[in-house]
Amino acid sequence: MLLKVLKDHRTAIGYTLSDIKGISPLVCTHQIFLEEDAKPVRQAQRRLNPTMKEVVQKEVLKLWDAGIIYPISDSKWVSPTYVVPKKSGVTVVENDNGEMVPTRVTAGWRMCIDYCKLNSVTRKDHFPLPFLDQILERVAGHMYDFFLDGYSGYYQIEVSLEDQEKITFACPFGTFAFRKMPFGLCNAPATFQRCMISIFSDMVEKYLEVFKDDITVFGDSFLDCLSNLENVLIRCKEKILVLNWEKCQFMVTFGIVLEHIVSHKGIEVDKSKIDLIANLPIPKTVKEIRSFLGHAGFYLRLIQNFSAIARPLNNLLEKDADLIGIMHVKKHLRN
Repeated sequence: MLLKVLKDHRTAIGYTLSDIKGISPLVCTHQIFLEEDAKPVRQAQRRLNPTMKEVVQKEVLKLWDAGIIYPISDSKWVSPTYVVPKKSGVTVVENDNGEMVPTRVTAGWRMCIDYCKLNSVTRKDHFPLPFLDQILERVAGHMYDFFLDGYSGYYQIEVSLEDQEKITFACPFGTFAFRKMPFGLCNAPATFQRCMISIFSDMVEKYLEVFKDDITVFGDSFLDCLSNLENVLIRCKEKILVLNWEKCQFMVTFGIVLEHIVSHKGIEVDKSKIDLIANLPIPKTVKEIRSFLGHAGFYLRLIQNFSAIARPLNNLLEKDADLIGIMHVKKHLRN
């Protein structure tokens, strides 16, 4: 039955970037409104080492081939590209001094565009993002779930024609403008959330939750959940929203939503995250205390009496220098 539904609506699912046709501009278009005193800024390209240059070249060719970008030579706005490590989580490793410290795990490189100058003069879109705890409460407690993901979600939203030159970027291979909405724009998250809500407005909170490009469909029986999925796939086809086959999970009894495990039992913490927090080194400075509380506070709602447990650490934040007597709060960290 599930396979039949997926086959009947296979055009709603994509396998490569070329499968993206773009959400209809009648549904959603990204616009960039500038402050009245805004003046165009042309920034020069940045130097890239051979490895980073190759990353940029591959990304530019991929986006150009998919019709997401196009060459442009006379834009008044130009932003530079740079390359950053792809982050795939956090782990704890031993440094040269034998101390255990948290570090990001990298899995390759990705091209980014520095839109800071443009963002600083862009009028901000204050469309609200949903409260994460409320999403989790509505998603948890159901027998079956589908976890869906929009294929390169931002690239499915068209940028208005008059604004495309504003998001021109420079790289060693020329200057290019985006037809579709790129990452890095200050109002992109708001535009995307507004678009998703407009597409699924009659389904949200009934049998679907959406946070940016993460879509969760749920039901209390196999047939109910399957029917709900079919409604979602039909809507995706109508609005030309394409889902990512590799990142979708169909008809499962539990899964990870917003870094929490949800199932018919309710909401649970992700054990890998707890292991990471438990293995963090004892903080010795105000900065390290803030970092520790940031990690632990992510699961605030699931830790009974969290504020009381964390109070001794919060009190230490009032100091500017290295902390004295940190050993006295070890027992609170163990909690």
